[in-house]
Amino acid sequence: MAKEVDCRGKKCPEPVIMTKKALDSIETGRVVAIVDNEVARDNIIKMAKNSGCNCFYEEEQGEYRIYIEKTPAAKKTPKTEIREVNEKTDSYVVLIAGDALGKGSEELGRLLMRNYIYTLKDIEYLPESIIFLNKGVYLTTNGSEVLDVLRELETKGVEVLSCGTCLDYYGLKEKLAVGSVTNMYAIAEKLSKFRTVVI
Repeated sequence: MAKEVDCRGKKCPEPVIMTKKALDSIETGRVVAIVDNEVARDNIIKMAKNSGCNCFYEEEQGEYRIYIEKTPAAKKTPKTEIREVNEKTDSYVVLIAGDALGKGSEELGRLLMRNYIYTLKDIEYLPESIIFLNKGVYLTTNGSEVLDVLRELETKGVEVLSCGTCLDYYGLKEKLAVGSVTNMYAIAEKLSKFRTVVI
């Protein structure tokens, strides 16, 4: 019998968290998540696939039923180990929460941010991911001066992620020009696993 999770009306990252808890509560079987927006649908599907589950969805009158099959082969999230960090070789992520770097002149701050991102592509140890939050999502959307360099970083294996809630808030979801959309649950999980550089 399927375990049903009603996530309608819930804001990010609640639908992902609720669905993941339902998946974690069973060894094998089916979880059906019900959501009422595309962002929640896509975030749940991404989480399920990253967990090794098979899934598909059906749409009816603006609502989505996401069917997730958990099998014995689905991977379990490993526990985080406490260990000494090697600054040169350990993976890290960069968290960018604005379109300007530092406080003071906005014009100077935007110049510094652009210079930082341009410089990032040439350093020896690239980040695992660059996560864009709040006004930082302007850097990954149409009109940004750093789109080419972010695309170059992607070709070098750097994951470029933009917060879906932030894109929606600023009306930029349809203007995303590089990388992919993520959610707060995935961001929190990534920040817990990797050394984080906050810009």
